Amino acid sequence: MTDPSTATAGTSAAEGAAYVTAAEHQETRSGRPRSLWSDAWHDLRRGPLFIVATAVILLLVVVALFPGWFTSVDPNHQDLDFSRQPPSGAAWFGYDLQGRDVYARVIYGTRWTLLVGVAASVLTVLIGAFFGILAGYFGGWVDGLVSRVGEIFFGLPFVLGAIVILNLVRNAQIRGALPIVFAVVASIAVLSWPVAMRIMRSAAIAAKQQDYVKAARALGARPSRIIFRHLLPNCLAPVLVYGTIALGAFIGAEATLSFLGIGLRDPAVSWGVMISDARNYVRVAPHMLLFPAGFLTVTVLAFVMLGDAVREALDPKLR
Repeated sequence: MTDPSTATAGTSAAEGAAYVTAAEHQETRSGRPRSLWSDAWHDLRRGPLFIVATAVILLLVVVALFPGWFTSVDPNHQDLDFSRQPPSGAAWFGYDLQGRDVYARVIYGTRWTLLVGVAASVLTVLIGAFFGILAGYFGGWVDGLVSRVGEIFFGLPFVLGAIVILNLVRNAQIRGALPIVFAVVASIAVLSWPVAMRIMRSAAIAAKQQDYVKAARALGARPSRIIFRHLLPNCLAPVLVYGTIALGAFIGAEATLSFLGIGLRDPAVSWGVMISDARNYVRVAPHMLLFPAGFLTVTVLAFVMLGDAVREALDPKLR
C-alpha cells in the first residue's frame, strides 16, 4: 500500500504562492469581482470528472446514513446452512463463511468505512493546518520546532507506526466499536499530519509576504486576527485539496490495517474487515472478496477523482 502520508509531500512554497495569487479577486464579464472559490465552483460545475465523483460519493453517503433503505437483512445474522453459498436471487452477493449476507454487510460497512476516512481526514487537516500556519507566520524557533517534530513523525513508516499504536490500544483491552474506530482514526492522523502541516506552512510563508498582511501589521492588528482573518482564508485551498485526496487514501489505509488484523473488528462492519475475513477463501468463495473490494476501489477512486477536480479548479497553473 502506498503510504498516504507521502501523497503530496512534494508540495513547495511556490505552489502555495500560486494558490494565494489565485485568491485575489478577478473581474468577471459583468465587471463584478469574483473570488477564487466562486471561480472554482463555476469551473467545477462544468467538469464531468467532478459530477461523476460527486454523484458516486453522494450515493455512498446516502447508503451510509440510511442503510435500511437498501436492505432489511441483519448484517450480523448467521446461518451456517448458507455458508459460502454463491450469489443468488435470495442473496445478491452471496454468503460469507458464517452464513451472513454479504450484500447486507457491504451496505452496513459503508458507514464505518466512510466514518474512518472522513474523521481521519478532518483530524489530519485540523492538526496539520494549525501547526503549519503557526510555523509559516511566526517563523524562527516556532518554525524550527514544528518542522523538526513533523520530520520525526514523517520519518515513521506508516504501517509500522500504525501497528505499534494499535497494538498498544489492543493491549489496553478497549471494548466497543466506537473506541476502536477512534483509535484507528487517531493512529492515521498522528502519522499523516506532517504533510498537511508542510502544505499549510508553504502557503502561509507565501501569503504573509502579501501587501494586505503587511498593511494589517502596520495598522497594529494582533497576530491572531491576521492569522484568522487574512492568512487562513487564503491558505485553505491547497490543504483542502490534500484532505480530499487523502480521504480516499485513508479509506484504503483502514482496509489495510483491518486486513492485517489490527484495524476495525467485530462488532464494527467495514469493507476492510470483510476483505480480511475472505482472504483465506478466495479460490472457493471469490464473491466474499470481490464485492467489498469492488466497493472499496470505487470509493477510493471517487475521492481521488474529486480531489483532482478540486485541485484543477483551485490551481491557476492547471487552467
